Amino acid sequence: MSDVELSVAAKDASKDTGLAKRPPARWLWRAMLPIALVILLLGFAAVDGRVLSPANLLNIAQQTSYLALFAMAQTVVILTRGFDLALGPTVSMVSVGTALAMAGATASGHDTMAVLLTGLAAGFSLGIACGLFNGVVIALLGVNPFVATLGSYNIAIGVATTLSAGRPVQGVPSLFSQMFYGGNVLGVPAAIAITIAVGLVLHLTLVRTVFGRSLYIIGTNPRAAAVAGLPVKRILTLTYVLCSVLAALGAIMMTARTGSGEPNLGGSLSLQAIAGAVVGGTSLAGGRGGVGTAVLGALFVTILSNGMNLTRIDGYVQMVVLGAIVIIGVLLDRLRQERSQ
Repeated sequence: MSDVELSVAAKDASKDTGLAKRPPARWLWRAMLPIALVILLLGFAAVDGRVLSPANLLNIAQQTSYLALFAMAQTVVILTRGFDLALGPTVSMVSVGTALAMAGATASGHDTMAVLLTGLAAGFSLGIACGLFNGVVIALLGVNPFVATLGSYNIAIGVATTLSAGRPVQGVPSLFSQMFYGGNVLGVPAAIAITIAVGLVLHLTLVRTVFGRSLYIIGTNPRAAAVAGLPVKRILTLTYVLCSVLAALGAIMMTARTGSGEPNLGGSLSLQAIAGAVVGGTSLAGGRGGVGTAVLGALFVTILSNGMNLTRIDGYVQMVVLGAIVIIGVLLDRLRQERSQ
């Protein structure tokens, strides 16, 4: 597809993608979340002063860095009207696979750098494999994203549990943890620095490349995108690969934090990542969202979770709140679409 044809298609989609200039009303919608963040933070601080302590604010920033990666991963597929329910189990499988590869390389007598490279290769290979599986089933075989990723959800859980025998996998080198968790870049903790770098690259990819703009066009009108000549199936497949690669990076970072491969590391990350993306403003109808919305949404979910933990709100109640937040986010998105028509 030529750049001229893509530009024409992009103009047709720009009303919903966020690539065109927004009317003032939409800027008011976008201001709602930052205001809600401040209110939420101050509200929890009124109950427990530790919320605004420097140590807790740093903890919030680090926790957000992980969730932001996963929210960005969900965002790229939600832009195309899909989502990845298997993100959490993929994180668990990558964590276990990375730790097992490093433990095996260590037992074979390889030096530390070879051990690290072996672990990273294993982790990203598993991520690519998961994304490729989802992409092929959804884009080429035409299976609904919910059904396809629900199936891969169970497959990934089974693989992670089988490989680890349901127990944490030890043998993660201290240098690995130092590089992806304990270290810093120009005074910025490693996890935060990595997320910032990835976010910048992904943002430029979405707004400056043909691939990125194609995601918005496909999400806005898949049929029009196909008629315009976009290789929709190939782009969708690559989108799910990108989603799983971002999830694999997050899994590697979290494995460095825990110091072991955890078969239960993914936990409720699938729901949290979708919540972060949706609350931030990414539309489940496709075609609208981006890195900024993912980061803001992840920050909101992290502050909410952190505040509920400090105020000793029961974990099961927290799950109810998170589910309600997702529903509210979807309803707000629907209202936003109705007002923009």
